[in-house]
Amino acid sequence: MSKLLMVLAIAGTLLGAGAMVYGDAAAKGDDNHGKRGHDFMPVMNADYQNECGTCHMAYPPGLLPARSWERIMGGLEDHFGDNAQLDPVTHEAITRYLVGHAAEHDGSRRAAKFLRSIPATGTPLRVTETRYFVKKHDEIPEHMVAGNPEVKSFANCAACHRSAERGIFDDDDVRIPGFEDARF
Repeated sequence: MSKLLMVLAIAGTLLGAGAMVYGDAAAKGDDNHGKRGHDFMPVMNADYQNECGTCHMAYPPGLLPARSWERIMGGLEDHFGDNAQLDPVTHEAITRYLVGHAAEHDGSRRAAKFLRSIPATGTPLRVTETRYFVKKHDEIPEHMVAGNPEVKSFANCAACHRSAERGIFDDDDVRIPGFEDARF
């Protein structure tokens, strides 16, 4: 076997082992994310990141079920008061990514918790409308978020969850701007 083929074989083995480790942690529902992994699979789609992430954080698809992403992507002409329409090819690619990586496909325990908190007939358009989100944020006073000019909304995850854009929402990693010493 040539040296190049040997190097490629070893690299493939190492990549496969890394995927198995990540997959194993996700399958076991690792919620110790600040130390060993992610709450959700991080966003790994350039179209989604570039098109949606320029106006707001590109939310991990595992935060909502596929039916919610389909409905959100089906109404981009009035996307929470803004026209966010895309060309057909980009629209299809982003929709396919979001649906394919939605809560029911994410594999993490946190995505499963979000999914279980949504009634089978429910199609939330906002992560902040899910029972799991409300439960996790119920101790945070409104003035620390909506009344905070650096946060403005509970939908601004990255303002307080410093690793949100990497799919990590660990409670130990939360710092509310202007209230950094607050603990919940």
